[in-house]
Amino acid sequence: MNRILGALSRGWDSNFTASVIPEMEEMAMPIEFTHVPSKTADAAVPFFYDFAETATKLGLIEDGGFRKIVVDDSAGLLTNMDLAAQVLDRTSSLEVVLTHWAGVVEPTVAARQLASIDRKSGGRLTLRMIGEPLNDDDAETRPVGHTVIWQRIDEYLVLLKRLWSNDRPFDHEGAFYSIKGGYVPRKGPNGADLVIRMGGQSGTALKVAGRHADVFELAPGSIDEVRQLMERVRGAAAEHGRAGKLRFALPVRIHRGVAATGHKAVDVAGPPAQAALSLLAYAALGIDEFMIVGVDTPREIATVGRETIALLRNSLARREAEVPQPGAYAPRVPQVVRAAG
Repeated sequence: MNRILGALSRGWDSNFTASVIPEMEEMAMPIEFTHVPSKTADAAVPFFYDFAETATKLGLIEDGGFRKIVVDDSAGLLTNMDLAAQVLDRTSSLEVVLTHWAGVVEPTVAARQLASIDRKSGGRLTLRMIGEPLNDDDAETRPVGHTVIWQRIDEYLVLLKRLWSNDRPFDHEGAFYSIKGGYVPRKGPNGADLVIRMGGQSGTALKVAGRHADVFELAPGSIDEVRQLMERVRGAAAEHGRAGKLRFALPVRIHRGVAATGHKAVDVAGPPAQAALSLLAYAALGIDEFMIVGVDTPREIATVGRETIALLRNSLARREAEVPQPGAYAPRVPQVVRAAG
């Protein structure tokens, strides 16, 4: 691994590939890849709104090494739920990461709808909780103040989990929600163990994520910045006895030229082998998942799946090896890797 990091800090040498790939094979880490479509406002052609094109893309994503796809459409929460159900219906193994937030739908209604989607998909649903609605059309659902936003999310998630686990109706009176006879008769296969994803950088956001998140979506940054955020998240989770239960995901944009705008992500430039090496520098921190953004056309999806994902996944899968512990390496920031907005 030191040779890999050294190669990155010095810049790319194509003759170095053959000597580095064997070392990649020594690092069998369970890396997953998630596809993040561009939002409607950022995309020339909306990802989910052309039935035939979407079917083609979903097939390429499912066959190209991606395990999950994020549903995060600017049309709003209810549209997200409809799109998630459609994607799950059109695929057989792809998991859907559904972007969701508190304040639009009452917890009892949301719990029933989410359980229904999870049940119909055979347990392929993941809930991605964000702090605020996606656009100003939902402004009336926003509580005043950052702390209040996260307090409401906390209560909302507590109620969802309770609704997914209780075998009898219950009442609840809280700061944001009042429930009488709350009950979900038909639970999803995951029940209250439905995977929750969260993010954020403030102390308030990390406190709530430390209590509820199974996967934490990191903000893009240098290797040192990402490591520091991971340490903060683990510290917040440790307060709830969950430090060892968290997994980490990092948004990444893979490209060979000028990076596109849109989702904030770590930019990884260069040919496939170089991109794979750049990702390994982050994987060494203990990151379990790369969220690939800016790959929207069928050609782009097929290329990334066939080249970068295949190279990284096949190399790491050759052997079983322990994941290097965070802080084991202190690499210089690669020239080809940078945080981008």
